[in-house]
Amino acid sequence: MLSLHTPLPFSPTTLLSHTKTHNRRNHATPNTTLTSLQTLTRLSPSVLLQRPTLTSPSLIPRAAAAADGDHPIAPIPKENQEDLKDGEDSIPDQNEANEDNDEDDDEDEEEENSTRTKVSITKTVPKNESKSKTNTLHLALVLGLWYFHNVIFNIFNKKVLNLFPYPWLLASFQLLVGSLWMGFLWASRLQPFPRVSKKFFAALLGPALFHAIGHVSACVSFSKVAVSFTHVIKASEPVFSVVLSALHGRFYPLHVWLSVLPIVAGCSLAAVTEVSFDAHGLWTALISNAGFVLRNIHSKHSLYDFSHVSGLNLYGWITIVSLLYLFPVAVVVEGSRWVGGVQRALAATPTPWTFYGWVLLSGVFYHLYNQTSYRALEKMSPSTFSVGNTMKRVVVIVAAVLVFGNPIRPLNALGSGIAILGTFLYSQVTAMGQKDNKAVAKKKTG
Repeated sequence: MLSLHTPLPFSPTTLLSHTKTHNRRNHATPNTTLTSLQTLTRLSPSVLLQRPTLTSPSLIPRAAAAADGDHPIAPIPKENQEDLKDGEDSIPDQNEANEDNDEDDDEDEEEENSTRTKVSITKTVPKNESKSKTNTLHLALVLGLWYFHNVIFNIFNKKVLNLFPYPWLLASFQLLVGSLWMGFLWASRLQPFPRVSKKFFAALLGPALFHAIGHVSACVSFSKVAVSFTHVIKASEPVFSVVLSALHGRFYPLHVWLSVLPIVAGCSLAAVTEVSFDAHGLWTALISNAGFVLRNIHSKHSLYDFSHVSGLNLYGWITIVSLLYLFPVAVVVEGSRWVGGVQRALAATPTPWTFYGWVLLSGVFYHLYNQTSYRALEKMSPSTFSVGNTMKRVVVIVAAVLVFGNPIRPLNALGSGIAILGTFLYSQVTAMGQKDNKAVAKKKTG
């Protein structure tokens, strides 16, 4: 028979040494070990004489039980608790009380965890809200800069052309400023330099040629008619997109064709009632539309394999190659008149730097409005971008009328409004068609 003074295998001293060794292996916390020792010292000698079981929750340290994971141990299911009470190794009443205390501790831990989860959720929601507000502010900033740059470009472009009516040289200079700007961004590594090859430049020749045609034609139109009238005619670009796309094998449905009819009607009414009407200005604005539409069509076909080149880098290379196209032709067309034109322009301004500053600002803001347009396209969907582009024309027309004081007849204003509304309808119809095509493609792949 064992004496009460006989050292037990699970006496506090032995268990302490065992627990220290076990804690070194399983990284148990001291508070948990001391709790287990205090529980054992409170047990009666009859309980200590019983054969220990591994399923007893009071004899298993929490850290040891949770050694396989970082989570606290889960409460014992009720079925296992009933088995323990009915079995040979059931725990006496005092141990049941300790077990109840452990369950209370588990419930407290669960409540603390749920409270922490709720706090983390409440912290995450404001972060998401602040992030969405930041994105909205960023989009509004990009959109505002896009409109601002476009308005400033049109104002100074028209001021220069009023004094120096040589659009070929001015268009070439604006492309030169854009080329130097992109060269600075690449050299300073503010913009990653794209990986290009001979195949890329061969594919770039077509889009760059049509870009040069579109840009110089718009400048010629600005030199002949009012800025507002040029932008009303340029609002007919969707008509050229539908017709020229059909000639290249892409056919639009009937409702798209019907959506361009208000554009044609509005532009026709605005042209008939325009005070500063000039046939040369009208035709060059239409040629500009055709040039930019053909640039977009050929860019999709020839530059399809160069998706690694970002939109801004692609525009930079198009600007450089367009300058190589345009400047030699500009020298041939009007180069002999540049010197006399510069002298007359300097004589009409208070200081020479006024004229030079206007020319420089027209070049800088021409590139900036194109650069911010690419930024805006990255931040919004194509349909939203089309709506923004339509509203941009409204802002430019209103600003030009306020700055230059061009007289507008009621029928002219009505025609301009119908043309811009038609452009908006076209953008919405094409956006709906794109969504339907994507939905059909998903059903086929699914």
